[in-house]
Amino acid sequence: ENKILVAQHPLLIVANQTATLVCNYTYNGTGKEFRASLHKGTDSSVEVCFISWNGTNISSNSNKGFNCQGDHDKDKVIFNIWNMNANQTDIYFCKIEVMYPPPYVYNEKSNGTVIHVKETPTQIQEPRSAIPLWILATVTGILALYSMLITAVFINYWQKSKKNVYHQSDYMNMTPRHPPYQKNKGYPSYAPTRDYTAYRS
Repeated sequence: ENKILVAQHPLLIVANQTATLVCNYTYNGTGKEFRASLHKGTDSSVEVCFISWNGTNISSNSNKGFNCQGDHDKDKVIFNIWNMNANQTDIYFCKIEVMYPPPYVYNEKSNGTVIHVKETPTQIQEPRSAIPLWILATVTGILALYSMLITAVFINYWQKSKKNVYHQSDYMNMTPRHPPYQKNKGYPSYAPTRDYTAYRS
């Protein structure tokens, strides 16, 4: 009897958004051109992708909304689906068809494979400082060095200015002097003039 039987794994857990679904089949007929397709939903209403092959050529196509590619090996068809999301969690069925020569044959509906796509956990990043610590330390060190340099220059300038003011100041002799007419009386130049009228009777 010209018949196709398909076996699928009942459950497939997807944690990294990529699924590999294997459809094992047996066929005892003489078909030369085949088509295998992957369908989504309990009623198989959505065709995800398909692959067709004969003795020399293989072609594969993915429907809109899915990233899927089929590959054929001796007694199995492998469907690779990537970039899956949690909304695509569903039951998937493999369909194998003999396209040529007649008669047209396809498999009875299998039990299917439930593909469970896990949600990708959102990683909460800890708030990071806008400025890296080493940059902050470098800037602080440069500012401290700059402040010390400015202080040293200011102190040096202030000391030089103080010396210049000391050398440029006018010195005035404040020692009292006696009147000009008493220069030759033997008194020191700094002695005050004596008043002789006090000794007169």
